Amino acid sequence: MKFVITGGAGFIGSNYLHYVVNKYPDDEFICIDALTYAGNYNNIKDLSSMSNFKFIKANICDREKIIDIFKQEKPDYIINFAAESHVDNSIKNPNLFVETNIIGTMNLMNAARIIQDEGIHKIKRFHQVSTDEVYGDLPLDRPDLLFTENTPIHTSSPYSASKAGADLQVLAYARTYKLPVTISRCSNNYGPYQFPEKLIPVVISKALKDEPIPVYGTGENIRDWIHVYDHNVGIDLIVRNGKEGNIYNLGGHSEKTNLELVKIILKELNKPESLITFVTDRPGHDLRYAIDSTKVEKELGWTRTYSFEEGIKSTIEWYVQNQEWIDDIKSGKYKYSYEDNNEKE
Repeated sequence: MKFVITGGAGFIGSNYLHYVVNKYPDDEFICIDALTYAGNYNNIKDLSSMSNFKFIKANICDREKIIDIFKQEKPDYIINFAAESHVDNSIKNPNLFVETNIIGTMNLMNAARIIQDEGIHKIKRFHQVSTDEVYGDLPLDRPDLLFTENTPIHTSSPYSASKAGADLQVLAYARTYKLPVTISRCSNNYGPYQFPEKLIPVVISKALKDEPIPVYGTGENIRDWIHVYDHNVGIDLIVRNGKEGNIYNLGGHSEKTNLELVKIILKELNKPESLITFVTDRPGHDLRYAIDSTKVEKELGWTRTYSFEEGIKSTIEWYVQNQEWIDDIKSGKYKYSYEDNNEKE
């Protein structure tokens, strides 16, 4: 089988590729990534020697380029990780999130439709990687409440609205054009290769340098954390065995307040809590996320490998040992890694 993985040089996508390229040597995996600011070719560079892996530099917003790629490669499966994902950035530039997350997703589905309608190749599955943020938030004083696949969409930020818009388009294409689709919605991911603008790598990097660590508001907002490996095992199960047209939630069952998370990292690094600095809260900041994963657990047998305690320790260790990776990102060196090792387009 041939898989097209969009956004495969990003955090979750690169971890997915490391998992599947090695697990399925008889399948082919084509990574499409625009290598924008959060796409890092160094994340997948070591896969370039694998016979079942191929990288194509392209942007999912480039409709004609995507159609050409699909006509040439004839993918059986398309998994869309490509997205603008940082909430703060969506508040500053919401248009970019609409272009990438909604229009880009539609470009991929339209390309899939075109190669089917023209009799070139039939798609077995289009999978949309989404987020629990499309559900909005839950109250802090109701720990019994969880997001299920039937929870209504109720977005809070331009980011979550763009992801919800993409999800609705995916479901519309399934009904209108009979495109075989699935959607997964996950809680907050952590693990190696996460771009250093996100909370956990920010805390680790600043703590190692004894710099102030910003925490929004009072730090009482709650997030459910899932290790990126467990998330990707779930995606693989859904893509291969999930029911067409279905949505599946993937959660970590590891709820932590932001302040609690920061203190856990500081303790692991033997750094003082005095580094914590409370800053003005984010506009529209969601209070609590919590995922019910019962459906994917019962239907597909998905289980989590990492406890939060094990996962956060291994994650901290990875960032401590790979500070050069973060420094290269901050200096901009990583931007040239692809061009330095491939012919310029």
